[in-house]
Amino acid sequence: MKTYPNDQRMTGARLLLDTLVRCGVDTVFGYPGGAVLPLYDALALDGRIRHILVRHEQAAVHAAQGYARSTGRLGVVFVTSGPGIANTTSGLLDALSDSIPVLCVSGQVATSAIGTNAFQECDALGISRTVTKWNAQVRSADAIADTIRHAVHTALDGRPGPVLVDVPKDVQAQEVDLVPHAPLPPTPARPRVRADALDAAAHLIRQARRPVFYGGGGLVNAGEGACAAFTALVRWKDAPCTLTLMGLGAFPASDPRWLGMLGMHGTLEANLAMHEADLVVCAGARFDDRVTGKLAHFCPQARIVHVDVDPASIGKVVRTDVALVGDAGTVLAELLRAVAATPADPALTDDWWRRIAAWRAVRCLDVPDAAPAILPQHLMRALAVRVRGRDAIVATDVGQHQMWAAQYLPFERPRRWLTSGGAGTMGYGLPAAIGAQVAHPEALVVCVSGDASVMMNIQEMSTAVQHRCPVKLVLSNNGCMGMVRQWQELHHGGRYSHSYPEALPDFVALARAFGWQGRRVSHAAELDAALDECLAAPGPYLLDVVVAQAENCFPMIPAGRGHHEIMLAKDRWFARQAGDHA
Repeated sequence: MKTYPNDQRMTGARLLLDTLVRCGVDTVFGYPGGAVLPLYDALALDGRIRHILVRHEQAAVHAAQGYARSTGRLGVVFVTSGPGIANTTSGLLDALSDSIPVLCVSGQVATSAIGTNAFQECDALGISRTVTKWNAQVRSADAIADTIRHAVHTALDGRPGPVLVDVPKDVQAQEVDLVPHAPLPPTPARPRVRADALDAAAHLIRQARRPVFYGGGGLVNAGEGACAAFTALVRWKDAPCTLTLMGLGAFPASDPRWLGMLGMHGTLEANLAMHEADLVVCAGARFDDRVTGKLAHFCPQARIVHVDVDPASIGKVVRTDVALVGDAGTVLAELLRAVAATPADPALTDDWWRRIAAWRAVRCLDVPDAAPAILPQHLMRALAVRVRGRDAIVATDVGQHQMWAAQYLPFERPRRWLTSGGAGTMGYGLPAAIGAQVAHPEALVVCVSGDASVMMNIQEMSTAVQHRCPVKLVLSNNGCMGMVRQWQELHHGGRYSHSYPEALPDFVALARAFGWQGRRVSHAAELDAALDECLAAPGPYLLDVVVAQAENCFPMIPAGRGHHEIMLAKDRWFARQAGDHA
């Protein structure tokens, strides 16, 4: 570690870094600017924190999200004032929507200039208030340590989320006496789950004949132990299991009880099982509208047990019969002990599995061959074969490719799937993959993107090269905004208003200009070899795969429909009962 000019006193910037280090932070994503230069100067003198220089502040937050989501640790961002903090808002919104712990430290103009409309001044607290879990501005260097410790604690405690600390430039430069560091504030003891609630939930699980276990991103946030307890509970009951988009990996995809993802683009069997269930056990999910469909038709016959760390999420969207508030790992372990006190009766679910087998037999994800063209579903199947068993981390952007990746790629463990769920932020994928690669330098990290989404933060290809991140970018290139085009076709009379951008770049030439390797394929016969070459490359690699342009993503529950009203193709609906067509 480098030495400072004065070891008896420290600047606010140095104190801020020192506090972060003591909180366990060793990596920061950021972009310097005038109002944050004292902090960057302290970085140069310190040496304990690795700084990843991104090319845009939005990408800094997404990279910190990828780091946090793949590790369970805090992601940290440094940005400057004005446009610097303004550019973070999409990333902070994304982190808030998906409960990702991120600390954003923003520089600010000097305290004497605040409120004068000074150069690069903006109201950082006002602009970030609705996209953060908590925010604060520090007006004295003496308050930095306590504020940072509180921010770290807030980001990680309970339902995780982003926080922001705004630090004026003169406060960063202000000197304070070297003082002993206080520990992080202790996490208050959470009240134990009420015994009567546990008994009620256990009774419902034991008696259920048509149960479904439904998990979300909160399971992943709660860690491997929570996912293991959830998996054990599912196996004890021998019940079907489904997960939200954010929950993929919380239950192993190789388990025969896995039904696939549920919701708008979930599998037929997952959605029909939810509709016909007599019991839904929800853990770490919030009944998002993309999962429930039309609320009036959601789980009409089911009792609902809801496990969540956030009491505000319980009963917020759907009626809950039994609420279990607390950390998912702790609650699920207690629930498992409660149900396992009595032997399971596997015969209770025999008829249920026969019904599910009939829905599975429809094979809703099968698509015909289209040689020599490449269907995007075939691309995902081919990629799935190559990542299976490699403990790969996959990030996606937002759109059709995201849904196809969720449908076809198998995940055996949590923290291997990084995607933007609640906010649906195009441009998330590449920086998130870089953040995950920084955290896991030896891992295979793949970003699945589309030609529209990747353009949102394509400048981060430069970041990957600078920081030696061998990310593999697999581009499902249909030459349009695929999901926008699909909705225009199905819901707007085929009026494709501005969903076909012109003058798309030569992505391979662009990748090579950034220092990546690259290849373009457009024939099915080339696909397997191209994927092998991409995934085996020693450095960052872009594979531009030209896929069928007009392919739509099915199954699909259209907006305003229930889980029993499922489109399997443009003009083909699944009939839950004979003659029951939409």
